[in-house]
Amino acid sequence: MKKLEGKVAFITGADSGIGKATAIEFAREGANIIVCYRSDEKGARETQAKVDELGQKGIVVQIDVSDERQVEEAFDEVLKAFGSIDILVNNAGVNGSGIPVADMDTSVFDKTIRTNLYGTFFCARRFIQHRQEKGGKGKIINVSSVHEEIVQRGNADYNASKAGIRNLMRTLSLELAEQGINVNNIAPGMILTPMNQEAMDNKELRDQQTQNIPMKRAGEPEEIGRLAVFLASSDSDYVTGSTYFMDGGLSLNIGQGA
Repeated sequence: MKKLEGKVAFITGADSGIGKATAIEFAREGANIIVCYRSDEKGARETQAKVDELGQKGIVVQIDVSDERQVEEAFDEVLKAFGSIDILVNNAGVNGSGIPVADMDTSVFDKTIRTNLYGTFFCARRFIQHRQEKGGKGKIINVSSVHEEIVQRGNADYNASKAGIRNLMRTLSLELAEQGINVNNIAPGMILTPMNQEAMDNKELRDQQTQNIPMKRAGEPEEIGRLAVFLASSDSDYVTGSTYFMDGGLSLNIGQGA
């Protein structure tokens, strides 16, 4: 039996990168997929086509997770179609601005926080309410970042949003443990997704950027997807409140030689 047989997974940002790879890995393990996207409908349709090829049902839903109303409407639509959602993957997010705090406009900070942190909160809250109506059980997986722990100058908006996801996850794990709802984070390091498009296109730059990574390479989205399968399956039923760093050892290497 496949590890996610008969489950329904709601995956935000499933039109590309980690979200797309996770959707495909979940479908490979027997899950039906809600392919959520904000602006890249073509990418979302491609993900859906891959899900279909694997013999699973997939539907495409447009959603801006920073908009509370859109989150509620998306969940209403999905529950009408499927009746239940078993797994939530909060993957949608925006990158940091690269702007020092002294020069950062409030609107820039607000956009990052609302997408990365509020979006996770909005989706998690509705998913939890749904699972409580069903009597409990379920899996929440947040795709955060090594930057929930390691900060970069010029990225206060991103660093703060990912650190917020860390403590949101930990709080939820305490609140929901007795209900059998597991909540965990995956914290990727450098992964070859559109967020790192320049490195994907330029091997010389990529080699330069991976020098601080002990494994001397970037990760692939599929590697994150396979870890997500574990966290979504019954194999992880006794796992909650944890962050799984998947960064080739990068977070361990910071400070070496200092």
